[in-house]
Amino acid sequence: MSGRMFDLSGQVALVTGGNSGVGLGLASGLARAGSAVCIWGTNAAKNATALEALRATGADAQAMLVDIREETAVEDGMNALVSRFGRLDSCFANAAVSGKFGNPAFIDSTLEVWRAEMAVNLDGTYLTLRAAARQMVAQRTGGSLVGTSSLAARFGAPRDSGYAAAKAGIIALMQSLAVELAKYKIRANTLLPAWTRSPQFDPWLEKPGVGDRIMARIPLRRWGESGDWAGIAVYLASHESSFHTGDVFRIDGGYGVF
Repeated sequence: MSGRMFDLSGQVALVTGGNSGVGLGLASGLARAGSAVCIWGTNAAKNATALEALRATGADAQAMLVDIREETAVEDGMNALVSRFGRLDSCFANAAVSGKFGNPAFIDSTLEVWRAEMAVNLDGTYLTLRAAARQMVAQRTGGSLVGTSSLAARFGAPRDSGYAAAKAGIIALMQSLAVELAKYKIRANTLLPAWTRSPQFDPWLEKPGVGDRIMARIPLRRWGESGDWAGIAVYLASHESSFHTGDVFRIDGGYGVF
């Protein structure tokens, strides 16, 4: 490790859902700061494209097909990561789905869809963080756990109650881990993104009037881009955040205060 601030040389990071949107922004920032990066996703083509971009930065990178809903898949993925890189220093549990199962009114929603959303957005986050924490505790070197929540956890999200509930759960989970794992020098923080361009978000722009109404609530008057997440990823993975845990980082162009 050099004497430069925010230098991640020698570190290894995992980013789930790291093949597009916020996840790719996180992974790209980590790679450019010198960390080796492993991304997990379920789309082979998107994984390959993201991996090419990460390796173009000169980083040691790998992409794995891992379905975070499956406990065995997560455990196997973590074992493969450690076998390949030898360690894990930061884990960004970022993978999520929204709108995949439709957006019915609450009174028309089903338990099946509720559980399907929870399986990815909350259970998958739990499984990922648990595997990462176990590895970090075994290493005895500390580390950084980061969960991606959403502004839907703080603002009403009509026709998206399952997603919102899962994302609110992530905030509580990360705060609990910040206290429980502190004795191992493991930090736990939460990201609250909003309106960042991605394959998941862009369809909203196609709805008549929706984009205009949202933009009117964003003081910086632009949509978030993948690259807007690079800096916070580097900070949270670096030694410079070694006294920062249990916090929530809202990055939304000012939407949450206007």
